[in-house]
Amino acid sequence: MNFSMIRYTLGWLLLFESAFLALPIITGAIYGEGAAISFLITAVLSLALGLLLSLRRPKATELYAKEGFVIVAMSWIVMSLVGAVPLVMCGACGSFVDALFETVSGFTTTGASIFSAVEHLPRSVLMWRSFTHWIGGMGVLVFIMAFLPLSGGHNMHIMRAESPGPDVSKLVPKMKNTALILYAIYFALTLIQLVALLISGMSLFDALNTAFSTAGTGGFGFRNDSFASATTAQQVIVTVFMLIFSINFNSYYLILNRKIKDALNSEIKVFLLIVVCAVTVITVDTMARYDSIGEAINHASFTVASIISTTGFSTENFDLWPELSRTVLVLIMFVGACAGSTGGGIKVSRILILFKGMARELHTLLHPRQIKKITVDRKPVSHELIRSVNAYIGCYILIFVASLIVVSFDTGDLVTNFTAVTATINNIGPGLSAVGPSANYAFFSPLSKLVLIFDMLAGRLELFPMLILFSPMTYKKS
Repeated sequence: MNFSMIRYTLGWLLLFESAFLALPIITGAIYGEGAAISFLITAVLSLALGLLLSLRRPKATELYAKEGFVIVAMSWIVMSLVGAVPLVMCGACGSFVDALFETVSGFTTTGASIFSAVEHLPRSVLMWRSFTHWIGGMGVLVFIMAFLPLSGGHNMHIMRAESPGPDVSKLVPKMKNTALILYAIYFALTLIQLVALLISGMSLFDALNTAFSTAGTGGFGFRNDSFASATTAQQVIVTVFMLIFSINFNSYYLILNRKIKDALNSEIKVFLLIVVCAVTVITVDTMARYDSIGEAINHASFTVASIISTTGFSTENFDLWPELSRTVLVLIMFVGACAGSTGGGIKVSRILILFKGMARELHTLLHPRQIKKITVDRKPVSHELIRSVNAYIGCYILIFVASLIVVSFDTGDLVTNFTAVTATINNIGPGLSAVGPSANYAFFSPLSKLVLIFDMLAGRLELFPMLILFSPMTYKKS
């Protein structure tokens, strides 16, 4: 284990986090808030500790798979611990566990909150909450890699551990350039949404918060009613961009290079088909609740886009919808967005491979002597990728069941506990019943909150980095 390189990378992470804290500091200074001091103190401490850890460059800078997973898991934990400090210092959160829950929820783009109301919070705190979504959406280490090239191309292990999806590949030969391209697309799409929101009449502060939360598919709101009081035009803009950020960013790179056919792959087609089907079912099921079919379509499309993208915004308390609509929403919570996007969930690509694997098994039972390969977009899927997907689903079920059992010791009902675990491990935010869109997670015990914090981190990092970090085998000499 290359502990020197782990220490060095964590140092650079803290340096970047101190820079990220400048945004809430500036926001607090503009609005004359005392909370800005808390962010300033945290930034100085993060800068000092970052300099201490990164001052001496390691002699051996190679990183292999084991170090990559450990660095990613430790980085997200350290980043969240530091990011929680100002929330406690300024008095926004009453305990460090609550502050950590809120911060982890921000960085992992979950959007589950312990606040019953947010409009009374300092604007610097609101800006920090939304900005953590944007930081965590694409992955902070992917961004750092653009400025911290590692030798031998082994930084691919970091990208593979942090990027969402069963398979990760480079867009261009150099990993540094791949990171830059991804963040350039991410920044450009965020800027386009920001401009669209400003044109719609939204204030700069509200537009920034919305763009950060939508881009990271996070869902922290700056109003108590989330997006219910927004105009129809603003709701439509957010609906469109929630879906845009749910699609693999590699596809946008292919579109820019005029490879439209390659960009519109099977995963995107299945994703859009699921969205259309879910919107249609919910529109028909909830039509009687609204004055017009247009209003029903608007609320259905916004909610479906919010849930499947794992953003978590709401224009309606969908917990009051009929059982069919609520069931559809819970199902698409598990599906989630596309691989290589900022969304969470199991991912459409994994669902696609699983169904193709089931079809192959049925074919093999009927025709034992025939060999049938699994293909996606006419390309064979490797045995290693199939094995990885199966292992992921196995680990997903085990973590889900274990978390549900621990959370069940709290006072919540089955629907509350089940959807709380579902919403956190899939990085969605709101669930149903006591954790519905009009509720929050404050009532959970500290133990349950720590379990849900683990679920948020595990879900964002595709499970394996968190499991590897806490596995004794990781630290044994091979």
